[in-house]
Amino acid sequence: MGDTMLKKKALRKIFITTLTAFILLVVYLIPTLDSSKTVTTNMEVEYITGLGTNHIYLLDDNDLLVKTNILLDTRDKKEQVKLLLENLKEKDNAVFPTGLKPYLPVNIKVLDINYEDKIVTINLSKEFLNIPSTKEERIIEGMSYSILDLEEVEGLQIQIEKESLMYYPNSKNKLPKIITKEIGINKKYDLNSRNNINKVVLYYLENIDNHNYYVPVTKYMNNEKEKIEVIVEELSSKYIYEDNLMSFIHNNLALLGYEEKDNKMILDFNQYLFDKNDKILEEVLYTLSYSVFDSYDVDCILYKVNGKNVREVGLSDLK
Repeated sequence: MGDTMLKKKALRKIFITTLTAFILLVVYLIPTLDSSKTVTTNMEVEYITGLGTNHIYLLDDNDLLVKTNILLDTRDKKEQVKLLLENLKEKDNAVFPTGLKPYLPVNIKVLDINYEDKIVTINLSKEFLNIPSTKEERIIEGMSYSILDLEEVEGLQIQIEKESLMYYPNSKNKLPKIITKEIGINKKYDLNSRNNINKVVLYYLENIDNHNYYVPVTKYMNNEKEKIEVIVEELSSKYIYEDNLMSFIHNNLALLGYEEKDNKMILDFNQYLFDKNDKILEEVLYTLSYSVFDSYDVDCILYKVNGKNVREVGLSDLK
């Protein structure tokens, strides 16, 4: 009996090891076989291998930063940052979804990485100062957002040869010592006055090679409304400032009420939150949720329709 049990355990261990190796092989071969696929894993792969996906922001053909996923095969924060920076380099053998590209010059060296008190510090070589003036804002935004989307990371400090980078290399506009998402991304200005400036983050969709990607836009406008009201108003509008961007949110969607309480945003909508099958489209849920999480300091959103609870989404659910 004892020998039989040991054999079963040994066979099971061999099976799991073989299956894990096979899945990892498939995951890493996918981008080689078809460059239009995002390097990602499903929940089964994450459970077996202990790996997960993280966000990375790449440039599209319109020079907008697009959120997509990448597999980082480590839980170590420094190694994750190192892999992100390596994958943001413009290498000849880089494999990304069709229509998306990295932007860090390949000659930039990562001299050191530190992670302490939820702050990542990256020490880069002086070649970073030679990034193109036309793309310096996008490069710093995309690099920062990719790192800030890592779990438990709240700030980023950029150093050049151990000296803090206090200004954009070309424009000499000031940079915060500790960069957060307050820096904005894909910034759009719709201003006619210096007064009553409201800043909101809006997530749109872009279809590239028959695949929908999420595109964050930090919009500055003269609007005294609450941010959530602006988010719903902008995402349900028929007018979008970029022809390549879109929103799946119904034009008649109305926000009936909202409340921020105990790190939770409670949103009550009319029936147009649903599609024709009385479901919330994933694209609607994600564009609204991403926009709220990037505009408010909350970690959970409760969606209601006409006062009835229909869905609760945590920040970790959107990874």
